[in-house]
Amino acid sequence: MSGMPLLSRRTLNRSLLERQLLLDRVEWSVPKVVGRLVAMQGQEPDAPYVGLWTRVAGFQHDALSSLLHERRIVRGAHLRTTQHLALAEDFLWLRPLLQPRLDRAPLGGLRRDIEGLELAELAAVGRRLLAGRTLTRRELGSLLVEHFPDHRANALAVSAHFLVAMVHPPPSGLWGRRGAVPCALAEDWIGQPLEPAPRIQAMVTRYLAAFGPADVKDIQAWSGLSRLREVVDELRPRLRVHRDEHGRELFDLPQAAPGDPDRPAPVRFLPAFDNLLLGHADRSRVIADEYRKLVAPGQAMVRPTFLVDGFVGGTWSVKEGRLLVSPFRTLPKTDLAAVLEESWRLAEFVLPDGAQPDVRLGPEADRSA
Repeated sequence: MSGMPLLSRRTLNRSLLERQLLLDRVEWSVPKVVGRLVAMQGQEPDAPYVGLWTRVAGFQHDALSSLLHERRIVRGAHLRTTQHLALAEDFLWLRPLLQPRLDRAPLGGLRRDIEGLELAELAAVGRRLLAGRTLTRRELGSLLVEHFPDHRANALAVSAHFLVAMVHPPPSGLWGRRGAVPCALAEDWIGQPLEPAPRIQAMVTRYLAAFGPADVKDIQAWSGLSRLREVVDELRPRLRVHRDEHGRELFDLPQAAPGDPDRPAPVRFLPAFDNLLLGHADRSRVIADEYRKLVAPGQAMVRPTFLVDGFVGGTWSVKEGRLLVSPFRTLPKTDLAAVLEESWRLAEFVLPDGAQPDVRLGPEADRSA
């Protein structure tokens, strides 16, 4: 332990920002960026577009929409049982790896609705109904209730969403589109079979490349899996080991250098649910504890945020055709100017075509929330 490099919170912050492509916008292809991030939170359909805009120089909406149509990027449930975008080739191994956790998901909030139901039978019927075609979630529920008449259609469809490896093709996931959610078997849509053998060590190393250095609890918080200590211990000889200011062991790839704590970090705007805020059990490397409830007031919401000097400095929203920016505290003039300058760029991206960009400074911190 004594020989391990000690990493400060600021060093961890700059390491994370660099790996998350938030220090300098990159001129990479969208597939390369999505692959680097492993997966992008997509339960709010427009969120990945903002997440890519803030990371990729000159990003336009069509750059992602076209890849969804081409089936190179897919939207479906896997990490933490929530909707994420991933490269099609990554979904084929991520979904089977995380399936045991997804199998338990209906036993949470849907336990009463599915009481007495054999989940393996529900999964088999769901796969059979989806084979070779695309159904909306409502259509799938209506067909499932014919087989399981003692249960609600919506509960059956949502349960099948967890139990069956499916994706949600366009128009699901397209910018500004809402409505019925289409469902298709992942293997049918992608045109390749799911991988039978879990790639759990690959998942850990991919995570570290995008979020490291990190400890076992961080990997578990990001993935939704548990009992990963043994996996990390098996990888230990091939990993670099650090420790933080509290003495925690942090693991990293051997070729990955910690970030420079003195490197300037530009203002960056993040979408709702961005994994930068959800990728660790200890989130102090990017958000102060006093602000966490302002960003995540409940389990079902993680508000859009912006970073000042690398740390969450406030929230933003679009209301009545305006971009509303709400700092958590009074910002120095230079920081406020940088926030407003970046917010005008964001307004041009998120407001409807033809709308006059309009940015307003909201109440500090939205503390009433």
